[in-house]
Amino acid sequence: MRIDSHQHFWNYDPVTHAWINSQMEVIKKDFLPSDLAPILKDSQMDGCVAVQADQSEKETDFLLQCAKENPFILGVVGWLDLCSEDIEQILESYSKYPKLKGLRHIVQDEADDHFMLRPSFLRGISKLEAHGFTYDILIYPKQLTAAVELVKMFPKQRFVLDHIAKPVIDGNIDGEWQRRIQELGSSKNVYCKVSGMVTETSWNAFDNRDFHPYLDVVFKSFATDKIMFGSDWPVCLLSAPYSRVLSILNEYLKQFSEEVQNRIMGLNAQEFYNL
Repeated sequence: MRIDSHQHFWNYDPVTHAWINSQMEVIKKDFLPSDLAPILKDSQMDGCVAVQADQSEKETDFLLQCAKENPFILGVVGWLDLCSEDIEQILESYSKYPKLKGLRHIVQDEADDHFMLRPSFLRGISKLEAHGFTYDILIYPKQLTAAVELVKMFPKQRFVLDHIAKPVIDGNIDGEWQRRIQELGSSKNVYCKVSGMVTETSWNAFDNRDFHPYLDVVFKSFATDKIMFGSDWPVCLLSAPYSRVLSILNEYLKQFSEEVQNRIMGLNAQEFYNL
């Protein structure tokens, strides 16, 4: 099974999606399952995981409804207030939805680089395992130190790093980013999504080989049974169409066996999210 482990849907709203600025006109519109379905078919993908783009229960409910109406959406990574004093009751309420596989917080936008180590957030993370929920780590490189501490605190909690932590793709590997990626990769409970890379380089002006040094770091740090493909559609459209994003990893994976390719292009996501 070939699975896109990371994409988004939204009904565009200038307030809700205020992060979509004037340089992002191409994604200032609705992106719905009916838009993605033919793209997945053309790319020979069997399904996807829809990930939250807005921090509200309304967003989570919207994605769950999308998944209910569209069988190719195999799972949802939503948002719930992990810092809430009522998080146990909230998680219990949402555990009735079989397609809700995990949660995510947009930590990259938090001013505090150690937001994930706040007691209220840690308390929320501590409640996920009991409900079988995963957690997607969305951060910038400057927040990797906190991420390393977080995953060590919860060795039984399943984590996945989104977008390889968003390093700038400019040909200059940051040594600190590399060291922290290696640390995360050494934790058995942490996976990594090869996703979101095209928007961290010069938009529409890159060669597929520009990503190879960064992929080398990821593949040397994480076992090949802990790496998964994600398109980050439609955000990827800022820099490249879906087919181009897919081609980056397809070209890189030619050096690996068919078994490894199958794991990264679907089986790892299927196992991690219990799809």
